[in-house]
Amino acid sequence: MPIRVLQIDAFTAEPFAGNPAAVCLLPAPAQAAWMQRVAAEMNLSETAFVSPRPAGDGFDLRWFTPRVEVPLCGHATLAGAHALWEEGLLPSDAPARFHTASGLLAAERADGWIELDFPTDPVAPDEPPPELTAALGVRPGHVARSQNRFLIELDDEKAVRSLRPDLDLIAALPVQGVIVTARAAGGTYDFVSRYFAPRVGIAEDPVTGSAHCSLVPYWAERLGKRELLAYQASERGGTLRLRLAGERVKIGGQAVTVLRGELLA
Repeated sequence: MPIRVLQIDAFTAEPFAGNPAAVCLLPAPAQAAWMQRVAAEMNLSETAFVSPRPAGDGFDLRWFTPRVEVPLCGHATLAGAHALWEEGLLPSDAPARFHTASGLLAAERADGWIELDFPTDPVAPDEPPPELTAALGVRPGHVARSQNRFLIELDDEKAVRSLRPDLDLIAALPVQGVIVTARAAGGTYDFVSRYFAPRVGIAEDPVTGSAHCSLVPYWAERLGKRELLAYQASERGGTLRLRLAGERVKIGGQAVTVLRGELLA
């Protein structure tokens, strides 16, 4: 039976920007090995697999990079919700409820944006290992760490944008990825960031919703504000509208479908 597959650019209002995700709309849960092979075939930073739960209890959602399954992904969750509404599998005014490895996640439409409800992933100050400093090739202004990521604050936005890290050294670090961030120059955004995760098959992720589970509490404390506007300064780039709500993070973005097809194998 053919399976509907969409490619959706997330955290952008224009096609061919933001972060592309494949979304497979499954009639029922699938085997992990098969999903991993599909994700490798899609060859995007994330492929989302969405299947309905019994009795209308929302949807199951899993995320795979071309190499591994990951416990949380923002842009592919946003893309999954967008696909459900656009394909008529969920009423346009109904929230999307996803059962995932990171608990129950939700997405709602508001004013042309999609807002995700994610758990925070706070960081604590940490001493950078020599390999991290060598990988970045710059002296970090501040280093912190969550369970799976380093967060590095640099002196300014220019330093973030011009960074050319050694991805082989980053892949050897005992974390899923490295977030690099700085206060934004000018008045449009509060902060900028980039995210590198070669260890899980993503050299540089264009726009990383889950990284903002750490970035939002970090910058909320440093800037003294709970509502933030951020830009992920990858080559494709993307805008995120953010809000800290206790131990949850509201991550807002837009999405555009760029491809529809059927998976035949």
